Amino acid sequence: MSQNSAIEWTEATWNPVTGCTKTSEGCLHCYAERLARRLRAMGQPNYKNGFRLTTHPNSLEIPLRWKKPHLIFVNSMSDLFHKDVPVKFILDIFRVMNESPRHRFMILTKRSERLLCMSHKLPWAGNILMGVTVENEKYLYRLEHLKKTGAKTKFVCLEPLLGPLPRLNLKGIGWVIVGGESGPGARPIKPEWVTGIRDICLNSKVPFFFKQWGGTNKKKAGRTLNGQTYIQRPEALSAASRPQY
Repeated sequence: MSQNSAIEWTEATWNPVTGCTKTSEGCLHCYAERLARRLRAMGQPNYKNGFRLTTHPNSLEIPLRWKKPHLIFVNSMSDLFHKDVPVKFILDIFRVMNESPRHRFMILTKRSERLLCMSHKLPWAGNILMGVTVENEKYLYRLEHLKKTGAKTKFVCLEPLLGPLPRLNLKGIGWVIVGGESGPGARPIKPEWVTGIRDICLNSKVPFFFKQWGGTNKKKAGRTLNGQTYIQRPEALSAASRPQY
């Protein structure tokens, strides 16, 4: 768990579940899998199983101990709605989020079918932002599943972006994050894919956050688009919307 995340669109990470299995093209070069292997080699106890899905009950209460308000990415090293995560454990995670109103929690899944199936059981507090990953047109159905959930704020992460999305429909969506793949074997991203999504966001009045061009050297590639940096965020993440303690 970290209170200082290197992920551009969050501040902290909380991993009550680690490990996952590949489910679509976006998983091919999974950064979490590479990192889990490294952490296992370093002797980190939560990664003794490597990237095999593992729940960590001892990590459940961590956000309750963070007094300063944080924007927290939930399960950066897994997928909360993986079929092997017990329903009770998912409900325990939602309980902690409901008991931590000073924080904002972001959940991201590729398992939109299970998300939708469970949505009616979940206590959707206003500090929980729910998102899905869509890497190309084939997976736009995940966005439609998300729209049917009870989440108060819904977002979509188009990373790694692997193709154009001209049919992207943002009705009911409060935030769009876009990024190219990075690391070994990174697949290319085309500028016209990104500008097309930016224009859809502008026309739909949806905040647009461009994370990176990616590649094997993401720092060198940078994150400017036509000379501009896009770091827009939804109102749900504004400082004014956060209670202070």
